[in-house]
Amino acid sequence: MLLRYFYDDKLAQASYMVGCVATGEALVVDPARAIAPYLRAAEKEGLRITHVTETHIHADFVSGSRELAAATGATIYLSDMGDGNWKYSYADEPNVILVNDGDSWMVGNIKVDVLHTPGHTPEHISFMITDTKAADKPMGIFTGDFLFVGDVGRPDLLEEAAGFKGTKEVGARQQFHSVARFRELPDYLQVWPGHGAGSACGKALGAVPSTTLGYEKLFNPAFQQETEEEFVRWLLDGQPEPPKYFAQMKKVNKLGPPLLSNLPTPVNFDRRTLEDVLRDGGQVFDLRNRGQFAFAHVPGTINVPADNNSFITYLGWLVDYDRPVYILLPSVETAHTVLADLRSIGVDYVPGYFGPEALSHNTQALPVITSKELAKRLPKNGITVVDVRGRAEYAERHIVGAKHIPLGYLPDRLAELPAESTIVTHCASGYRSQIAASLLQAKGFDVMTLNEGTECWTRFLPTASGVSTETVLA
Repeated sequence: MLLRYFYDDKLAQASYMVGCVATGEALVVDPARAIAPYLRAAEKEGLRITHVTETHIHADFVSGSRELAAATGATIYLSDMGDGNWKYSYADEPNVILVNDGDSWMVGNIKVDVLHTPGHTPEHISFMITDTKAADKPMGIFTGDFLFVGDVGRPDLLEEAAGFKGTKEVGARQQFHSVARFRELPDYLQVWPGHGAGSACGKALGAVPSTTLGYEKLFNPAFQQETEEEFVRWLLDGQPEPPKYFAQMKKVNKLGPPLLSNLPTPVNFDRRTLEDVLRDGGQVFDLRNRGQFAFAHVPGTINVPADNNSFITYLGWLVDYDRPVYILLPSVETAHTVLADLRSIGVDYVPGYFGPEALSHNTQALPVITSKELAKRLPKNGITVVDVRGRAEYAERHIVGAKHIPLGYLPDRLAELPAESTIVTHCASGYRSQIAASLLQAKGFDVMTLNEGTECWTRFLPTASGVSTETVLA
């Protein structure tokens, strides 16, 4: 048996290829939409990708199952578990086989057993892997978004992101019973999870790529909760804000993502087109770095610097999927990579992009302020500090008097900001702060961004801890 691990740092997402060396067949688990790495790995190892599967309807990235099956002729195995709201709409396609708890199939000499592990989602399944030529006992299990290193998948996404009210507590209780089921499995089993540290699919994921079930039984907090009620309280408490694009991902992955070959090729537009797009109210994201944007940018553009691994997540927070998206790049040579990143979260409606030469003489700056300067100005009227970090970050420590609006919810809460005030945005490093400031400036606010991190503003400004009564999510 051969096992290969693939990891997307920008989405903290893991996928796997399991190959039977004897027969040359291979299975890919939870593939991303960019399938070239799987094709290259299979060719290198002399394997044919004959089977593709996924653990659940993903919320944080566009599944590559259809894309990979179309390229290889592989059969897709999808969950038939859960209620009718979360059945795959493309399950009737001829190359799709639906599987239930207790089902199994062979990939050459490798046996794949299906275990229903609901909680993160109702249809979630895990895959137990046995190399039948080497042993009659399983080697490990692909747990998707059920069991992570040091954590389990959050059960609230259907409610918080997709709008299915009343589902998060039900999911938490299902997750408790899924954990209980895993208590009965052998400690030696290797655990191959679907995400690592940085994913919003849990609250405390470890950075180690794999673990063993025995280790998780000893040290994962999910296995330490003694009663169902304790487990539910623990699991629902302290979950981070789910990115708003998660709802779109659920929809796309349920319906079946369009094949990339069917998407139009974006065009390298010139400055005049950029001016026309902005004049017509189009959404343009400037992906240059913070310094370049602050020095000079086209009015109306929003800065989401692509030099940060999390840029695609933050862009997903702000993008309107129903409108065309245009991007301004630091270099047109980066277009292919950036477009692949956008398509990884389903931003497919991209007519074109612009290089830095599209910047006209009609540019503006984004005012930047330091913590020391802000401390001098704050006693005066006319300054409103907006903290755009997450709930947990704000509760741990924040600037006294700061209004708390997490970045992803800012577009829906602009009416809460005083139009006559100068808005100063801040976060933990200056990255989210600048995104927020560029958004507010594009909306006509008088704005400055605090370009320093926590170490600076806690030194010069008065701080407090605790949850704000204003910390509500639109």
